[in-house]
Amino acid sequence: MQQKNSGTTKKHLAVITGTRAEYGLLRPVIQKLLKSDKIIPEVIATGAHLSPEYGHTVDEIRADGIPLAAELDILKFEHGPLALADTVAYTIQQFARWFTENRPDAVLVLGDRYEIFAAAQAAAITGVPIAHISGGDVTRGAADDYYRHCITKMAALHFPSCAAYARRVVRMGENPADVYNVGGLGDENIRTMPKMALEELSESIGFDLHAPYALVTYHPETAGEADPAAQSDALLGAMDAVGHKTRLHWLITKANADTGGEIINRRLDAWAAARPGQAVVFASLGVKRYLSAMQHAAAVVGNSSSGVVETPTFGVPTVNIGSRQAGRIVCQNVLCCAARQKEIEAALQTALTPEFTARAHQTVSPYYGGDTSGRIVAILEERLFAPGFGAPKGFYDGPTDGEA
Repeated sequence: MQQKNSGTTKKHLAVITGTRAEYGLLRPVIQKLLKSDKIIPEVIATGAHLSPEYGHTVDEIRADGIPLAAELDILKFEHGPLALADTVAYTIQQFARWFTENRPDAVLVLGDRYEIFAAAQAAAITGVPIAHISGGDVTRGAADDYYRHCITKMAALHFPSCAAYARRVVRMGENPADVYNVGGLGDENIRTMPKMALEELSESIGFDLHAPYALVTYHPETAGEADPAAQSDALLGAMDAVGHKTRLHWLITKANADTGGEIINRRLDAWAAARPGQAVVFASLGVKRYLSAMQHAAAVVGNSSSGVVETPTFGVPTVNIGSRQAGRIVCQNVLCCAARQKEIEAALQTALTPEFTARAHQTVSPYYGGDTSGRIVAILEERLFAPGFGAPKGFYDGPTDGEA
């Protein structure tokens, strides 16, 4: 496919976002791209962003003043494996059509979700080079694990979040010259984004956070035979037991659009409704409120990637439940436990102790990369203009960093 630009004119870069969490990470990259004199970003919102059920978070993108090149609605099918397959197929069709009609010079994607996997497939099929952020992770408890590795093999440029993950990308056959260990965007967000004071945050969400509280996010495990109903019931049972002993309050964000998420969300809504003043549920807090809530929390609980990737920067005690994040680096502020009530209860009680809190505060994040978003943009500005960018790649069989 012929790209729309050549020579020294600006390059057009499609940037795809499908969820609140992913957009929160991409936000500083997009903001810097908008100021670039070499690249024109074309932001495409899709997936949960366009769904009222998941907070219609495209409104957050608009509120940030970010122009949208397209809104591609893909959530048109029911829940379950066949519906997911239909969604992936439909997403490939929609993005392939957009790429063919608009001919960007490259596409930037982050992470590992099925809609990003499908959009990357569409880019590969239509000949649009892919730049991929956060490859090389392992999450054995989610189908995202193999989606992520598939995107890595389709991508021309790689921006892993730490040295260990960069080495893994190279071991997958990617040329080290195309792999840039830039650090984690979540770490950068936490260090650079102004956070809200507790009073301001309480007023913003309409819930008093001055009592100690836990920030809770629980998604379905999409690999294996995990039962989202049983796992969410175990979590809520443990929250009841610990809350009764400690008077801990609960700030909860809903599960994502994965299969089983709707089951979890119904239980969260019913549980919180029966505990007014002690618990509150949001479809989305937005990145600023979410990070502010994380900063002030007594503990972070659940199985979101933010629990293992972003909490180390704050040094906040964290309970990581089940196998959804299994395989990722686990820092000393994180306690891992099975998705069973007694284990969750015991881990949460330990996380709330003064001894563990002191240990958590000493955590050093492996995801520190300095100006991660700035580094990504600078590399894109250079590589998109490099001769032969996007040409078919070979398989790298050489040593990884530090190997003979």
